[in-house]
Amino acid sequence: MEVRERNNVRTMGPEDGPTMVFAHGFGGDQSMWRNVAPVFATDHRVVLFDHSGCGASHPTAYDPDRHADLSGYVADVVEIVEAVADDPVTLVGHSVSAMIALLAAAERPDLFDRLVLVGPSPRYIDDDGYHGGFTAEEIDELLETMDANYLGWTQAMAPVIVGNPDRPALGDELAEVFRRNDPAVARKFARVTFLGDNRADLARVRTPCLVVQSRVDVIAPLEVGHYVHEHLPDSDLVVIDSVGHCPNLSHPALLVAAMRDWLGGDRW
Repeated sequence: MEVRERNNVRTMGPEDGPTMVFAHGFGGDQSMWRNVAPVFATDHRVVLFDHSGCGASHPTAYDPDRHADLSGYVADVVEIVEAVADDPVTLVGHSVSAMIALLAAAERPDLFDRLVLVGPSPRYIDDDGYHGGFTAEEIDELLETMDANYLGWTQAMAPVIVGNPDRPALGDELAEVFRRNDPAVARKFARVTFLGDNRADLARVRTPCLVVQSRVDVIAPLEVGHYVHEHLPDSDLVVIDSVGHCPNLSHPALLVAAMRDWLGGDRW
């Protein structure tokens, strides 16, 4: 199957502009970038897609074996970039897609000029000397709840993930995006996301990275953002004054400003 059809690839912006690829996080789809991508489409060739098993990706895109760990999603991203760009791209990854971006750049550094990592976490579970934000028991409970009642989980967890309880429409929007996914696939992707440990992979990445960390994030706490920055050989950390794990939804202007400032006017 052609890659663009497989992952519902869409482009916008000038064809001769530098290419910027946006990758959404767990449970989402490309609509998660609706407040960010169009801003960059004024001077970039913007590429949006849905991960296999998410959004409007082809029904046959998800393969239980290929996508049993992040390597399958990494392979998808590499194939997408090869299909849409002749020159190295800027890849913007949110949440688990930040890890997918790092793994892709480690394997194929020739494809990536820069990485923007929004709310990255290489390990969600606390470990000796490492604060990931959750105990192993809390992650097990989260996954068991998802197994028992996926729709109930989406309604309960979406407001927690997005934060900003004074703006309930944000939680409703995220829950609706979650509900568009196949529950069986979402449960498997959740295990890949929340049980993974990519801390050792950070040292493999030589591509320049921007780590964008929300001031308050219950999914990827501030300590995690600092950890990622400290263990990436070539990275900058920006803590934006946002609350929640989805600044692309809740505080897009702050995210855009951080990205614009880092990319720099002279670069383009």
